[in-house]
Amino acid sequence: MNLQPRYFNYIKNGTKRIELRLNDEKRRQLQLGNTLVFTSSEGESLSTKITGLLYYQDFVSLFQDFPIELLSDATMSKAELLNVLNEFYPAEKQRHYGVLGIRIEP
Repeated sequence: MNLQPRYFNYIKNGTKRIELRLNDEKRRQLQLGNTLVFTSSEGESLSTKITGLLYYQDFVSLFQDFPIELLSDATMSKAELLNVLNEFYPAEKQRHYGVLGIRIEP
């Protein structure tokens, strides 16, 4: 999965432990124990293990159950992260597919 450098570094530094995506056809193939490789737009890569799959109707619902420190980094607010996610995944797509929190560990 491709990530912007900011979010890639959050995973690399160990702060971001839940990756957030639409639960589209591609993500429905993910299973516990799978290796998930993240790449940054700067060409760096990082392998992680999937330790949990969290299914929600939308990101707002998911955000109610987890602190920002697991979703990105304490330097971001939930509102800021939600705005970023809504740019990538509009509300109608979230309603159509649902969203997925992918628990990861290095």
